[in-house]
Amino acid sequence: MALYHALKLLLRFALQVFFRQVVVVGREHVPAEGTPVIFAGNHPNSLLDPVLIITTAGRLVRFAAKDVLFRNAFARFFLGSLGAVPVQRRSDHGEGADNRAAFDALTAVLGGGGAMGIFPEGLSHDRAQLSELKTGAARIALEVAARGGPVFIVPCGLTYMRPKRFRSRVLVQYGPPLQVDAPAPDSDGRTAARDLTARIEVALRALTVNAEDWETLRVLDAVRRLYQPPRIPLAERVELARRFATVYAKIRHEPEVVALYQRVDAWLARLDATGLEERDLARPTGPLFLVVRWLRNVVLLLLWLPLALPGFVAHAPLVWGIRVAAVRLTPRKDATATTKLVLGVLLIPLSLLAMSSLVALRFGPVAGLGAFAVLGLSGYATVRVLERGLRLRRLAGTSARLLALPREVAALRQERLALEAVVVQAVDRYRPADMQPLFPRGPLPALALADGAAEEPGG
Repeated sequence: MALYHALKLLLRFALQVFFRQVVVVGREHVPAEGTPVIFAGNHPNSLLDPVLIITTAGRLVRFAAKDVLFRNAFARFFLGSLGAVPVQRRSDHGEGADNRAAFDALTAVLGGGGAMGIFPEGLSHDRAQLSELKTGAARIALEVAARGGPVFIVPCGLTYMRPKRFRSRVLVQYGPPLQVDAPAPDSDGRTAARDLTARIEVALRALTVNAEDWETLRVLDAVRRLYQPPRIPLAERVELARRFATVYAKIRHEPEVVALYQRVDAWLARLDATGLEERDLARPTGPLFLVVRWLRNVVLLLLWLPLALPGFVAHAPLVWGIRVAAVRLTPRKDATATTKLVLGVLLIPLSLLAMSSLVALRFGPVAGLGAFAVLGLSGYATVRVLERGLRLRRLAGTSARLLALPREVAALRQERLALEAVVVQAVDRYRPADMQPLFPRGPLPALALADGAAEEPGG
């Protein structure tokens, strides 16, 4: 138990470093300790998904994990410390897969008033919508409920703004729990499991953004940005994106909707051709404004740089190695961020301890503790310097394009203003009567985009 909580603290710190912002919504829906709970989430980002639930749910959560992960000694120690239960997948074991022991272990957790986590989609993936759900979560819940007392399934929506990007944002959203009571003695188990799985799917779709493909999601997210007021919270951005995706699937063949989709798609293509992003249109393009932005970023970079130098020298080769290894060692795109996080959690603290130990051996324990503190703080400063350096590099290209393409930028701005008016009209016409508007007063003036507004959920 102590090791679980220690790892949980370490993982929470690692997430704070890896993500610029982790937003948690709906934690009030999580039943109190002592109530049997199954956390059922979508699965877009490999091992990062259970880590986010473990560190944000407020409960001790045990997850089912594919048994092949336990073949690695480090993974076995890590997963075992978090109470993970190995399960056999048919894709790994064929028809010989036997999960009776795993089911017994998970039902025992729930029977004792504990909490477990499961991803009904099965495999992690990088598709633009939920995969077909497996019935495992439903079967476990029904079996435990049949033994006495209700079980609650809490749907968990995980939305990553940029799944593989360091210092991006993620939304963790817990929905209202589904109560599972004991099935009738004469009911058909398979039918009950399918019906409960359908309820879980409805609940998960209410917390996730689903589209036919990534190109559709990209266009719909641009429509969302054309409609929304500036600087709205991340949870409202995701909810608005979900609403657009849900309603679009029902009205996609309307001539007005088809024309609007094609017009937004063409506008995005023109924007891509300039090498600019939508947020660039929101800012002045005069030389004075660009110089001020340059100076502001350079000053902030210089303020952090002296503190970052020790950490940069000490950790830069290791960070570069982790970045390269994550790409080469991870065949699946949805697991790249997980590999980066796991390697970072393992190697960077060990590197920090090794360097501090060398200092302690040479100059004494006090110097070693001082080196540990300085290198840790310097590592944080290094993260800030790298962020600022990336902004400066992007600002250089953006400034050049804004100054070289004034007519095209002006035309893109005018088209955006026109598109905003068309989108507002379309929303007024096609919004379902029973859907309460998120913004009753309508969008605020165009081009006042929030920082990060051009990030696509899951893109």
